[in-house]
Amino acid sequence: MNYDLIIIGSGPGGYVAAIRASQLGLKTAVVEKSELGGVCLNWGCIPTKALLKSAQIFNYIKHSENYGIQITGEVKPDFEAIVKRSRTVAEGMSKGIQYLFKKNNIEVINGVGKICQHKAEEKIVEVTDSEGHKKEFTAKNIIIATGSRSKELNNLKQDGKKIIGYREAMTLPKQPDSIVVIGSGAIGSEFACFYNSIGTKVTLIEVLPNIVPIEDEEVSKQLERSFKKAGIKVMTGSMVTSVDTSGDLCKVFVNTKKGDEIIEAELVFSAVGVTANLEGIGLEDLNIKTEKGKVKVDDFYKTNVDGYYAIGDIVDGPALAHVASHEGIICVEKIAGHNPKPLDYTNIPGCTYTFPEIASVGITEKQAIEAGYKINIGKFPFTASGKASSSGNRDGFVKVIFDAENGEWLGAHLIGENVTEMIAEVVVARKLETTGREIIDSVHPHPTMSEAIMEAVAAAYNEAIHI
Repeated sequence: MNYDLIIIGSGPGGYVAAIRASQLGLKTAVVEKSELGGVCLNWGCIPTKALLKSAQIFNYIKHSENYGIQITGEVKPDFEAIVKRSRTVAEGMSKGIQYLFKKNNIEVINGVGKICQHKAEEKIVEVTDSEGHKKEFTAKNIIIATGSRSKELNNLKQDGKKIIGYREAMTLPKQPDSIVVIGSGAIGSEFACFYNSIGTKVTLIEVLPNIVPIEDEEVSKQLERSFKKAGIKVMTGSMVTSVDTSGDLCKVFVNTKKGDEIIEAELVFSAVGVTANLEGIGLEDLNIKTEKGKVKVDDFYKTNVDGYYAIGDIVDGPALAHVASHEGIICVEKIAGHNPKPLDYTNIPGCTYTFPEIASVGITEKQAIEAGYKINIGKFPFTASGKASSSGNRDGFVKVIFDAENGEWLGAHLIGENVTEMIAEVVVARKLETTGREIIDSVHPHPTMSEAIMEAVAAAYNEAIHI
């Protein structure tokens, strides 16, 4: 038997699981068909943040007069250089995974992995390399962490040229004059924000009543106001019925609340979600159960077949990098004979890196009411924040929700500059069952954005000082 553990996929779930497994003494290998680090490091979380940082710098330069700085001469974005920087950042992170694998004695097997029928304790992974050669490797345990890809709708097939997905959106050869973004989740909203900031005409279309629809409604409305102020055309409650790509410009046919509309744009970016990568990896051969496009697992990510596990985007739960990483750690600790606690999916933070940023954890106000809670809500606007005012970015607020009967912290919803760096305080507080009183009594530094959390909690207790 070659290994104690083989992991198929090296994304945030796979590579973290591999390192933790090695720390626990398991002889581990990772099968990867492309770049180490998966979509997140190479085509998702990291390179998109690099693009957004360039856009943020350009925004500051465009509004430098607001900070008392005069810039003479034309200032314009170098789109090719922005993309190149993003790719360089991604490549550096991928090389970091190579270093970590070498440090932890993890073997990388390059190619496409497929699980095969096994004998007794010997689990088999067949790997096909780039030249089509096949080789078999064996292990006591196998973790499937194959991630996801851009979802395609029947009436919105991606051709990679005029109708594109996230990979093409971050590596275009030139900046488009106009783009229609379909879908306003984190991916769609972040790219809409990026392209708008560097001067592309952007239309953002969402079929549901609010953009970033999983967020608290007040957060969604605030982001929509900020987007419109920045010049993004936002269309909610609108469905794209078809796209005509035969001309120089794409014609996007949209059914809106006011009737049908045609929007012309150079490119159409489909950001309608992701699909788990389950095809061609041998699930059917071993009768591993799936349900609604996801692999069925228990609390420790074991499938219905002994020795086979699944983590990340291919199992039920939020398709987030930090979720996959924690699932990987829990999974390998269980395999190694430890006694980890199941992941608490009610305390998972979500972040969207738009301008302004969004960060949230727990349930929304609407969800709390629908669940029958009597609630206390506290809200602190960044217009009352000294740090936000001095930075010149006062859009947004912190909103907290408590159970009025027992004081449980049900949720927190933040929108504003750098709020993604603030949400961890709430996650830890909820994990420790911290009371609102304890947050109020904890001295927060001034002036900071983070003191807005304390102020919002104080507002929920009718003790707000600065509003």
